[in-house]
Amino acid sequence: MSQSESLLRLRLRPCAFAVALLLGLLPGAGVPAVAADAVPVAPAAEDPPALMLAQRWHDALDPADYWVSEKLDGVRAHWDGRRLRFRSGLAIPAPDWFVAALPPRPLDGELWLGRGRFEALSGIVRRESPVDAQWRSVRYMVFDLPGDPGTFTERVQRIGALVAGAQSRAPWLQAVRQFRVRDRVELAQRLEMVVAGGGEGLMLHRADAPWAPGRGEALRKLTPWLDAEARVVAHVPGKGRLAGMVGALEVERADGRRFRIGSGLTDADRRNPPRIGAEVTYRYRELTGQGLPRFPRFLRERTVP
Repeated sequence: MSQSESLLRLRLRPCAFAVALLLGLLPGAGVPAVAADAVPVAPAAEDPPALMLAQRWHDALDPADYWVSEKLDGVRAHWDGRRLRFRSGLAIPAPDWFVAALPPRPLDGELWLGRGRFEALSGIVRRESPVDAQWRSVRYMVFDLPGDPGTFTERVQRIGALVAGAQSRAPWLQAVRQFRVRDRVELAQRLEMVVAGGGEGLMLHRADAPWAPGRGEALRKLTPWLDAEARVVAHVPGKGRLAGMVGALEVERADGRRFRIGSGLTDADRRNPPRIGAEVTYRYRELTGQGLPRFPRFLRERTVP
């Protein structure tokens, strides 16, 4: 990459960077308060459910071939017709009334409170004893029917009919809105609108794709940033104004590479940082030439199984 290209990437705001990448301008390219003592769910001897997983969007693809939806900042939830489970396979301790009204067929979706409400949602869904008043504001946003035959277009139609038929008994069951775009320009405009409104980004599902578990070619995600997880291995002491607090988290990726994350930590995070061994989610613009994240920024501690 030339020096001028590097400077252009650094100067672009995150959303502008994603829009420029889409257009080929860059190379390579009210809920009640949640109690603070929310208790993690006890493990269950279950294998993780088979789910479709997304790869990154890239500008060689034609967005006209895809259904597009907002990427929700929620908690992935798989309903097998009898049990509601986290992506890890652990049971979600939802109230009986919440799951009793769900249809007796597999669903894949996200538990969601709304944009920017992930922390509150996490506290709600991790309580071993669910609080009805809190769950009344949680929606189960369905975006696929695991194991169903046919194309995604056909499954979108079946999801709409299924949700419409369940509204009288389960108004919290909703379909993720799917729409089409003509080209990269319209996709870039949609991305900018979602991010400006506080959303995370977009998901793109190939219209003619059958359902298939794993990280395949049919499902893509598009955000102005990249995100990943790492394990906290050390607390780096702060200096100056941050003396007596944590200045940065030293973290380790699954491949053993280590780096530090200081940006994104609030003073509250610095006083009470994620414990050593905790998993954290961070965001970054791109990878450096050495394969490490450029401008990593702390997002949250990973507390949902």
